Amino acid sequence: MKVLDYCNREVVVVHKDKTPLDAAVAMRECHSGDVVVVEEVAGKVLPLGIVTDRDIAVEIVAEQVDPQEITVKDLLFKPLITVHQNEDYHLCVRLMKHKAVRRVPVVDDEGALVGIISVDDIIEQLTEDISDLAMLFNSPPTKTA
Repeated sequence: MKVLDYCNREVVVVHKDKTPLDAAVAMRECHSGDVVVVEEVAGKVLPLGIVTDRDIAVEIVAEQVDPQEITVKDLLFKPLITVHQNEDYHLCVRLMKHKAVRRVPVVDDEGALVGIISVDDIIEQLTEDISDLAMLFNSPPTKTA
């Protein structure tokens, strides 16, 4: 099972030079709690980091920083963890646990953004799998010849 099979391909992105206000507007419009901060290099969209609604609340609002005076790049504190689109799904889960991250951009061979995988995506998939297995207990056994 590859990460690409489970990730969300519709990623909310904001260019590194945009403001936290721009990021907040994008989150609101897309009903998302985060945006991937990107830059374009040679026609490829490369992820630089992730800004969450919590980052904006804690680092901008609580600190009374004007959200139009800085860029989202200024909010990137941690090194970005990414996962290759062909990486094994279970290894991705272990990476997220080891690095203590809730969401990871998914990239291709050239480092271009192709999606994002989150704890929510993983829980949703696991729930489906468990539900499918539970149905085995409610179904009569089938006879084979």
